[in-house]
Amino acid sequence: MTTDILTRGGSWLIEDAADNSVFTRERLNDEQRMIGQTAEEFIEHEVAPAIEQLEGKDWTKARALVRRCGELGLLATDVPEAYGGIDVDKVSSVVVGEVVGRCASFATALGAQVGLAITPLVCFGTEAQKKKYLPGLVSGESVGAYALSESGSGSDALGARARATRQADGSFVLNGEKMWITNGGFADVYIVFAKLNGEDFSAFIVERGFSGVSTGKEEHKLGLLGSSTCPLILQDATVPAENLLGEIGKGHKIAFNTLNYGRLKLSAMCSGGARMAIGEAAKYAAQRKQFGKPIASFGAIKQKLGDMVARQYAVEAMLYRTSGLIDAMLPPPHDAAQVLATLEEFAIESSILKVASSETLDFILDENVQIHGGNGFVRDYPAERHYRDARVNRIFEGTNEINRLLIPGMLVRRALKGGLPLIPAAKKLMDEILAPPLMEPPSDAPLEAERRAVGAMKKVGLMVLGTALQTYGEKLADEQEVLIAVADIMIDVYGSESALLRARQDGGALHSAAARTYISDAAGRVEQAAKTALAGMAEGDTLRTLLAALRRLLKVIPVNTIALRRQLADAVVDRKAYVF
Repeated sequence: MTTDILTRGGSWLIEDAADNSVFTRERLNDEQRMIGQTAEEFIEHEVAPAIEQLEGKDWTKARALVRRCGELGLLATDVPEAYGGIDVDKVSSVVVGEVVGRCASFATALGAQVGLAITPLVCFGTEAQKKKYLPGLVSGESVGAYALSESGSGSDALGARARATRQADGSFVLNGEKMWITNGGFADVYIVFAKLNGEDFSAFIVERGFSGVSTGKEEHKLGLLGSSTCPLILQDATVPAENLLGEIGKGHKIAFNTLNYGRLKLSAMCSGGARMAIGEAAKYAAQRKQFGKPIASFGAIKQKLGDMVARQYAVEAMLYRTSGLIDAMLPPPHDAAQVLATLEEFAIESSILKVASSETLDFILDENVQIHGGNGFVRDYPAERHYRDARVNRIFEGTNEINRLLIPGMLVRRALKGGLPLIPAAKKLMDEILAPPLMEPPSDAPLEAERRAVGAMKKVGLMVLGTALQTYGEKLADEQEVLIAVADIMIDVYGSESALLRARQDGGALHSAAARTYISDAAGRVEQAAKTALAGMAEGDTLRTLLAALRRLLKVIPVNTIALRRQLADAVVDRKAYVF
């Protein structure tokens, strides 16, 4: 990772990354693979056999499994050694998250422990707080939870009604009710957000044993039946002065930075669930016969399997690229301020991943049910449980709608602050559009047509975002439909380039098939999203001019994705597993 462009979040929109400049799943080292194998053996031999117990609300078993995670070091990846951690790279954390994602309920419990309870303590805790709480959370002896949402403040987190009042001795009294708390029913430590004196949004470390702290009944949920979700009730809850986390009035920094990393962790878990489901679908399609032959031999099923593989390939490419970028900025030992700055730097990519991974997982699990037919709709097969369990991922860690608004919003803010030269790039692009077209010299490099397609999609994204800024100025934030269309373009641009770079590094036929399929489909989606956004911003001659520019920029020749999908489908059916 030697190129300067890889040190800035969002720079992929205006710069081209060198083929070998990004990290891919294929470049995992022996230590990372060993951590993954440890997690895999634990999930296969200890968690998977306990799913029925967990879904029966056996929280004693859940705690025992969390504790076992601690013994194996799976809770320690992001924690400095001084507090019982092993402080490895973020790629290793992603590897663990992917494996754990095969068992969604347990993955949710573990995600709350590692991503939402441990992370804020590592990044914002005082030395005394870290020494007091982290060793227990890392060992699994204590269980953590994160209490931000309320019945009236989900996406609008800063609209929380929970109140904190400072007492004469410096302690705090908290009142309010937090909703949908993962691990809520058996957690020992809660990271709680409340407004001091009704104004200063702040964070507190609250123990279950504190006076005035209790939990409500378990929620009756659609899925994730094996994870605890319940309200946290604070009735004159007394919190010692030393349990203020971070600074008064700076709770939003803790909340949002924690969610940045939580989105990356959630994406890893979604990726792991998708890998598992593709293998499950391939096995079923290979053995299920209709009209005298396996359904895997039918083109309609091949199309589904091939599409599942191509979309997951791009998610993995983005996931490992992003975690590699984070690691490149975080040489060990990891300083808390450095961790925070890095997570904030790649917040755009984390939001992109959160949307892409959760929606790809939903797509894959829906197709898995469809491939199973009637068997996918009954509990004799796990397909229906996977389907139910995944739905909440589009709500977790900020809804996908909120994350779609964040993506262009963060790009614009960085551009206006001078941190990302989008405005000069947009002006340069406008000069290019107005000038006579230049012919690129022919090239026989691998995936050259796809490289040009990715470059064209970047220019479309820049043009649409620049047009939106020019049209609406400071009021752009009010044009959510346009912002969502821009976000969809950005997601496909980042996914396409990541898939391209991964395939060009590897050079294998299946890698090429996955990347070409994804990029071809993405180009069509980008064109449609651009038309939607431009038609929302202009009309008449102005719109016709913009559409002419779009046609000039996005000249992508269709490829035979039918054949490519068949190639991918045949590979997963032959192996009865995901192939990458």
